[in-house]
Formats: sequence, C-alpha cells, structure tokens
Amino acid sequence: MRNIIVKVHPSKANLKKKDQLAWKIAEIASDKAKINKDAIEMVINRIIDNASVAIASFNRKPVVSAREMALAHPRKNGATVFGLNSKTKVDCEWAAWANGTAVRELDYHDTFLAADYSHPGDNIPAILAVAQQTKSNGMDLIRGILTGYEVQVNLVKGICLHEHKIDHIAHLGPSIAAGIGSLLKLKTEIIYQSIQQALHTTISTRQSRKGEISSWKAFAPAHAGKLAIEAVDRCMRGEGAPSPIYEGEDSVIAYVLSGPRKKYVVPLPRINEPKKAILETYTKEHSAEYQSQALIDLARSLNRKIKDLSKISKIVIETSHHTHYVIGTGSKDPQKMDPYASRETLDHSIMYIFAVALEDGAWHHVKSYTPQRARKKSTVSLWKKISTRENPKWTKKYHDSNPKNKCFGGKVIIRMKDGSIISQEINVADAHPSGKRPFGREQYINKFITLTKGLITKNESDRFLKTVQNLKNIKPKDLDGLNIEMIHRAKEGFNKKKSIF
Repeated sequence: MRNIIVKVHPSKANLKKKDQLAWKIAEIASDKAKINKDAIEMVINRIIDNASVAIASFNRKPVVSAREMALAHPRKNGATVFGLNSKTKVDCEWAAWANGTAVRELDYHDTFLAADYSHPGDNIPAILAVAQQTKSNGMDLIRGILTGYEVQVNLVKGICLHEHKIDHIAHLGPSIAAGIGSLLKLKTEIIYQSIQQALHTTISTRQSRKGEISSWKAFAPAHAGKLAIEAVDRCMRGEGAPSPIYEGEDSVIAYVLSGPRKKYVVPLPRINEPKKAILETYTKEHSAEYQSQALIDLARSLNRKIKDLSKISKIVIETSHHTHYVIGTGSKDPQKMDPYASRETLDHSIMYIFAVALEDGAWHHVKSYTPQRARKKSTVSLWKKISTRENPKWTKKYHDSNPKNKCFGGKVIIRMKDGSIISQEINVADAHPSGKRPFGREQYINKFITLTKGLITKNESDRFLKTVQNLKNIKPKDLDGLNIEMIHRAKEGFNKKKSIF
C-alpha cells in the first residue's frame, strides 16, 4: 500500500493528471493485478448477502417504487431486476436503481467504518447490472466488484464526509465508476474522467440521515449507482469532467470538505498490487445501523441476567463519538425517542434498538420495527431511561488504524432502583471477523435461506447458491443466473399512485 497526500492546488499550479487522486484511482482500476483467492470467496459471500436482503425487502414501499420506475424502461438485452423472471430486463442504470434500493432498504448488508461510514455492498448492484447488459463474465464481475470495494474502503479511511454533513454516497459514486472501469477493462483516461463526473454528481447532504429519516436513505446509494453508470457512459463517448475534482481551487475539498489548507491522506494499493480491501469489511447479523450490532448482542446477553426490567432506574451507554452523535442522544434528535417515528429513524436510534433487544432478547428485521412494537408501553418506558455519552476510550478504538483492533461497541451501565449497578461491555459484534461467531460461508447461506424462506422455491434457492458459488467460471450468457425469481404469490408489492413514468 502507499499513502496518497491530497490537498488543494491553485489553478495556476496546473496540477498534472498523474498527481491527482482521481488519476491514481483510475490507474489501479485499469491495472492487471492478480486476484486474491480469499477476496474472490468474499465477493461470493457478499453477492449472497445482497440477494438475501434484496428479496426480503421486495414488497417494501421504496423497493416497489424503485422497481416500477425501472420497469418503465425495458431493454431487450438489458439487466435483470431482483425478484422477477430473468427474461424481464431493463436498462442497466434502472436495474441498478431498483436493485440498489432493494439491497439498501433493510439496512442489513455489509459495512465498513473508519474516518467515515460506508456500505461497500452498495457497489454490487450497479456493477452487476452493467456486467449483465455488456455480456461480461464472472471473472470480469469479480474484478469490478473488488475495485469498487478497494476504492470505497480507502476513500472512507482517508476522507471524512460526515464532519461536513455530506452523505457517504459521495465516496460511492467514484468507487462504482472505478469498478465499472475495471469490469469493462476501460482505459485509465476514461476511468479518470468517469470518477470525477461520478463524484461531482453524487454530493448531497446528510439531512437524509438527520431528524425524521425518510425512505430516501434506501434510494441514496441506488441514486449514486445510477449516476455513476451514466457518468461512465458519457466518458466512454469521449466527454470530460470537472477537473481536478478533489484538488482543484473550487473543488470538493476546497468548498465542500475541509478547505484549501487541509491535507488528506488516502491509502491505495500500488499498481498491480492485489485488491484485498473487501476482506476488511463486515456484514450484519441484525437489520439495524452497524454501530448498534454489538450493542444488540450485548442486550441479548443482558436479557438473560436481568429478571425484571421494570426495576431498572436508568441505562447509560458509553461509546464512541460517532455512535453517540449519529444514533445516540448526542444527535439531539427528538425523533429518536418518538414511538411514532419512521422505521428509518428507529433504525438509527440506539436507545430504541437497545430497549427492544433487551426486552426481547432477540432482534428481527420486521417484528422489531412494527408500530405496535415501537409503541408498547413497557418498551417506551425502558426507552426513555436510556442515554448515551462519548468515552474517548471507545472513540480511540473506533479509529484504530489496525482493522483487527477496531471496535464498534461500548460499555453499558445499568442502575437498578435498589441502587445496584450492572455493567458490561463489548468490543465488536458477535458476527464481526473478530467476534464470538464470525460470519463465514455457512452463515451467509443461512442468512440467505432464512430471509428468503417462503419467498422463493427451494429449487430456486439451490440453483442460485450453486450458481453464485461457481462465480469465477460463469460465462457471459449465464450471468443472469445471479438473479432470483420469487414465487408468484409472494409478489404483493405495487403502487397505485399516479406518476410520470
């Protein structure tokens, strides 16, 4: 690996392409690096993971809306739509829109946390859609996905968007563009321009994750994927982009991020060095914001220790800066304590999540979020007793540069009404690579079977799992096999509202 120093340069400096971050990313996207065997296996795991959550969210309203928009753009030799027969095809950018929304809706796929946040699995729907439409093969797809992960993970390590209230899809647009560049074996120049266009068009604010959180949270990554595909298409036609997009005098760093005096350090592999960043990422056992994963596991264990939850006086969760300010009471969002809040908001309230997990000793991607569950009297009472506070110890662990030492947990201090105190802490989720029960292929398959039960036939389940595990040998004509068709009676979702498409 090498560390790339990124800072603003005045226009008169005429910064050379080879010294620009977008060019250096494009160079690794267009290189001929060998592919790591473990990385191939993790790509397969993540395709299984994405399929699990996409099928489970098929009938949810944002997914229905995105799918119906996509179906208004049919294309004979396009890309498939999750849940539908593979003969149904749409333009690849619209398939990326529909499938990206389905993957993101339940907040239940993989994550990487460092200087900023990310869900690297969001790269897959767009890259897969382009692969299907361009008749690419399995190894091409693997190469594209590995580049997407590599770029996003390393941008997340080096550049914090959150402190400037910019949504994390600003790292996703460039990573998808780079991944598509690898997939299609494009020239460095085309990928370079595509990365810059994709970044320029995918900058949006974090208001999408503040206060009353709406369904746009599910659409946002799909939006980045759609725009990235369009950016690559334009650049393949010879069009250019705002440049240098990171280092320019009026660039993203200069006016959106930390300004002309800031120096960012972005790690990147050397040219032709294998891309293994995907191995640093981790998936979710529970359908909730990643920083709640470990605390859900802790709540489950505490459920067995505390016989009468009504005897609790208050609960304080000591945790990292990010957890406290994004999903904790440090956010100062009253909606995070509101029993009538949206599912998207409850998903970003560690106070709600911890209360439910502590009461139930479990977590469910549907049952834990129903209005009836959120308004249960005992839950609301317990919920109101929970607060968070930042502890520098946990913030330091959160930002540890060694992936093996990173921690996303916290310490829970429960004060009982009789004055006694119960205290317990957890570093990482049980399913984390460093956790008690790390996810391997068996766990990914079990998650898939659990989430798709009753929605697809056993034959379809077996067919998909056999196909995806043979990914590196898949021929172009067989890439549609990564789609899954649901049983007809499970396809309930529709939207009767009048629209443009």
